[in-house]
Amino acid sequence: SGLRCHGDDPAAARMIERLAIGGYRSLRDIRIALGPLTLVTGANGSGKSSLYRALRLLAEVAQGRLVPSLAADGGLASTLWAGPEKFSRAMLAGEQPVQGTGRSAPVTLRMGWSSEDYGYAIDLGLPIPSLSMFGGDPEIKVESVWTGVALDRASCFAERRGPLVRIRDEAGRWAEVTTDLAATDSMMTHCADPRAAPELLMLREQFRAWRFYDHLRTDREAPARQPQIGCFTPVMASDGADLASALQTIIEVGDLAALADTIDDAFPGMTLQVVAEAGRFALEVRQHGLLRPLGTAELSDGTLRYLMLAAILLSPRPSALLVLNEPEASLHPDLLPPLARLIAAASRRSQIIVVSHAEGLAHALIDARAVTEVRLAKRLGETVLADAEPADWVWPKR
Repeated sequence: SGLRCHGDDPAAARMIERLAIGGYRSLRDIRIALGPLTLVTGANGSGKSSLYRALRLLAEVAQGRLVPSLAADGGLASTLWAGPEKFSRAMLAGEQPVQGTGRSAPVTLRMGWSSEDYGYAIDLGLPIPSLSMFGGDPEIKVESVWTGVALDRASCFAERRGPLVRIRDEAGRWAEVTTDLAATDSMMTHCADPRAAPELLMLREQFRAWRFYDHLRTDREAPARQPQIGCFTPVMASDGADLASALQTIIEVGDLAALADTIDDAFPGMTLQVVAEAGRFALEVRQHGLLRPLGTAELSDGTLRYLMLAAILLSPRPSALLVLNEPEASLHPDLLPPLARLIAAASRRSQIIVVSHAEGLAHALIDARAVTEVRLAKRLGETVLADAEPADWVWPKR
C-alpha cells in the first residue's frame, strides 16, 4: 500500500503530521501523512531522493539559505516539475499522449508542513523580468503560518504576500510588520521577534533543530578515521568527522548503558574507548579474541557507519525531527535488525523519517516498532503514493 500505519504510537510533541510538496522535480503534488517513525520506500527512480531533497530545502527556510540552496540545486528552472500542469483522464488511461496544455496557474514551487499546533507553507515563483544578473533567482511570493493541522481564514495568524508581512495581534486584528521584505528573504528569518511575533521565533528555532544525515563518510580518507580536535559534541556533524567527540559526549553526559547495549547488539563483545593525545580524540575498538585495540582506520566501512549511526541516534540532545537517507548503505544484512531496534528506540525521543530502498531494513523496522510506511511509485513521470489517498492539505493562495 502507499501509506500504512503499523500499530499505535504515543503522540510526539509538535510532531509533523502532514508534509506537502508541489512542483519540485517529480513531486508535482504530493501530500503525505507522517508518524513518530515514518519509513519512505519505493523502487529506484520513484522519487525518494527528491522527497528527501525537498524536505532539506524546506528546512533551509529557517537558516536563510533557501534561495542559495535552490541555486546550488540547479536553480528554480531546473528543479520545477517538468510535466504538464495537470493530467487529463485520457492521459492517465493512456488514451491520449502526455502533452502540455494552456497554463491556468502561475509557475510555482510550494512546500509546507503542519502539526496539531502549527502549520507553515511557502510558495516560490519566477521573478519579474529585469536586467539584473540576479534575475534568475526565485522569489518568495507567499508564506503562511497557522494554528492547527489545516489552513483556513480563521486559523492563519501570520502571512507574507510579496514584500508585505502582517501578523494578527492579541485582539485578532491584522498588523503590518513590514512592507518591504526582500523577495529572497523569508519572514521566518527576518520577522521573527520575541515581542511582536513570538510564534514565528519559536517555529524558526524548531526548524533550525531539524537534522539531516545522508553523507556519512567512511572512505579511507574520511575525517572520522583520523584523530580530530576534541570538544563537547552533543550533535555529531553531518559527515561524521567528530565521531570520537560525539561518542565521548554520550559516555559522559548521555545514556552510557544504551550505548553499550547498542554496540553489543550489533557486535557482541565489542567495547569502545576514546583516547586523547595533545587535544585530539581518537576512537579505539576492542573485540573479543584480539590482543590489541583497533583504531578507526582499521575498521570496515560498515562497522564505522554503524558507530556513526549510534552516535546520531543516541545523541544526548535529541532533535524534534531527524531524517536519515539510506542509513543502510554499506551495512551487512546482519546489522539491519540491530539498526532497526536502535532507530525504533530513538523514535521515542525524536520524530524520525527514514528514506530507504532496503527491504531488510523495512521489515526489521516494522518488526521493531509501529511504523508509518509511505511507499512511493512513478506514474507518467510523477511521484505518487502507491495505492493510497493523499493527506488533506490547503495551500495559501497568491
